[in-house]
Amino acid sequence: MNKLNWRSMIAVLSDLTEDELKQALDAELKTHKRPAIARRLHQRYSAMRTARERVQIMKGLKK
Repeated sequence: MNKLNWRSMIAVLSDLTEDELKQALDAELKTHKRPAIARRLHQRYSAMRTARERVQIMKGLKK
């Protein structure tokens, strides 16, 4: 993913998949190292991961 500025990140954040968010977070941590953007990417990534894991857990309980 290209270098994000705050406005462009907010504009596309809700459209990114979990994998795309992880890639963007990894790129931010490796190259740009901006704490505010890394924090926001991690918040969104964590929320998506948690939702996915919760669905998997609930499916496991139904068996």
